[in-house]
Amino acid sequence: MKAIVQDRYGPPETLTLADVAVPVPAAGEVLVRVEAAALNAYDWHAMRGDPRLARLSMGRTRPRARIRGRDFAGRVTAVGAQVRQVRPGDAVFGDLGEADGAFAEYVRVPETQVAAQPANLTPQQSAALPLAGTTALMGLRDVGRVEPGQHVLINGASGGVGTLAVQLAKALGASVTGVCSSRNVDLVRALGADHVIDYTRQDFTRGPRRHDVVLDLVGNRSLGALRRALKPAGTLVLSGGGVYRGGSLVGPIWLIARGRLLAPLVRQRIAVLTTAPHREHLDALRRYAEAGRLTPAIDRTYPLHEVPRALRYLEGEHARAKVVITV
Repeated sequence: MKAIVQDRYGPPETLTLADVAVPVPAAGEVLVRVEAAALNAYDWHAMRGDPRLARLSMGRTRPRARIRGRDFAGRVTAVGAQVRQVRPGDAVFGDLGEADGAFAEYVRVPETQVAAQPANLTPQQSAALPLAGTTALMGLRDVGRVEPGQHVLINGASGGVGTLAVQLAKALGASVTGVCSSRNVDLVRALGADHVIDYTRQDFTRGPRRHDVVLDLVGNRSLGALRRALKPAGTLVLSGGGVYRGGSLVGPIWLIARGRLLAPLVRQRIAVLTTAPHREHLDALRRYAEAGRLTPAIDRTYPLHEVPRALRYLEGEHARAKVVITV
């Protein structure tokens, strides 16, 4: 099968299209013929080994996972022993987690990390949901504990996670403020945001409005600045973020570490978001999609052999919403 492989950390040019063996599903796993895959910020972090401190888990000298990509949608072609809820022919979507491997014609994945595709979405739209949707869902519902009537601010509202977070926050009954650049104001407003702040014209941390929950998807503001946007008993949810700016040692890890240290000392709640792929989250995203409350916005699509070009576009801060690969 064809796959995008990488044998050393570096820029998109280190990725190549190669022939590799089709994986064989083990017990509890399924084999999926990939129809679409989606890019996430995670992919360029893994590609470049950035921040360098993260290489302790990704591989010190080269990526442990040779094939890039996490999110996918496609059809099951085979199942391993002990698989109970998925059958050959099922249309599924899922997240491979840090195992990677979605930028390929086939993926092998645990049964617990796939779910039925939303009936009203295309494979391309379904592929855009898993990691970004899970991040938004967990950040708002599970960690932020958003309730109807609350005021939620999303920093990075026009990105892959942000565009889904705006819709999910509205589905949870919140009043939503989205922060984005000038060119994305109309997009964020069309997704349902009640208020949109153009960060090139206004500093959201110094405005008059205070929020019950701030979901930070960018990591470009200090903890003090982010806390200014919160109500006295509000919740700040930190979720990494950032774009490639030449490499770093710690990147957003520093902000997250400071958040953990400060959390016990202040009245406001500071929470760090960590995610793990699981069917429960995918099923929740499917229900929101089928109810008409969640539709991925797709910026661009690229064929499999143009994954390097797609990642170059994504990591340079030009992308908005989701970038999808057709296979």
